[in-house]
Amino acid sequence: MQLLEDGSSTTATLADGEYRDLDRIARELLSVASGTIDSPTWVAAARDAWEDSPADLRRALSAFRRHSGSGGALVIRNLPVDKDNLPDTPSADGSVLREATVSAATLMLIAHGLGDPGAFRAEKSGALVQNVVPVPGREELQANSGSVRLTFHTENAFHQHRPDFVLLLCVRPDHEETAELRTVCSRQVLPKLSEPARESLCSASFLTEAPPSFGDSAGKAEAHPVLPGDLDDPNLRIDEAATTPLTPEAEEAKAELSGLFESSYSAVRLKAGDLAIVDNRVTVHGRSAFTPRYDGRDRWLQRTFAFADLRRSRDHRDNDGHVLER
Repeated sequence: MQLLEDGSSTTATLADGEYRDLDRIARELLSVASGTIDSPTWVAAARDAWEDSPADLRRALSAFRRHSGSGGALVIRNLPVDKDNLPDTPSADGSVLREATVSAATLMLIAHGLGDPGAFRAEKSGALVQNVVPVPGREELQANSGSVRLTFHTENAFHQHRPDFVLLLCVRPDHEETAELRTVCSRQVLPKLSEPARESLCSASFLTEAPPSFGDSAGKAEAHPVLPGDLDDPNLRIDEAATTPLTPEAEEAKAELSGLFESSYSAVRLKAGDLAIVDNRVTVHGRSAFTPRYDGRDRWLQRTFAFADLRRSRDHRDNDGHVLER
């Protein structure tokens, strides 16, 4: 596997032999538990199968899990997605995968290299593998079903048990291949922040509301810092569209941070077989606008979340499953 670093991003490309090995492992999972991805039996089989994945890939994921670098994101190319046998791109709101495919199995295998896969019941019905596709009539929404520019955000920034990693596997790019996944890491913007802005961002001066899909299960929003944790290497917790500053100083700080997002982001145009892994602890992500055609060949990403320590959310999961119920 070839690993390239350019200072702000890391890219790994599977060699042909590694591709064949991972493709074989993924296909062996298709018949487990009747191919039902959300079955505990299937998830356990994927966890065991991950240990047979190419050694260089396992080492790369282990290193990234420990420290995600200055850019907080990793792109892995040349992954098996069975692109010659894909159906039409889904267009229904809330679309998910319940039945195992080569791409879904690949995604779940790699999730186990980062921790444990997980999902939220209120979001796309708690499916572990979710479709990120444009939906007719939802173009203007700040959501994964939209196609306008998606502003920078920590995934599920409102939740106390946010996923540690967001995995986005491209099985079909947009028609023009111009849609950009954009990422910014706290390590990229921290040195550029003014001292007053940094002080405000480290204080509990912000509220982030849950999306309507979570309803009452999200509970009451509590004030939080945008830069929680260690002062030298803080986490990043913000959703530009849903985080509200509580003081004039916080409002100025958020505006300064948003400006730095715009001037500091890294961008990648994902192609079929490309997987972007975002370290959701320290990195926000967004997307450029693109134009869907709703002809069955629109942009199609498959998404899952990984939790480095699933036990932290034990009181949110029934029967120690992989879905957070609240």
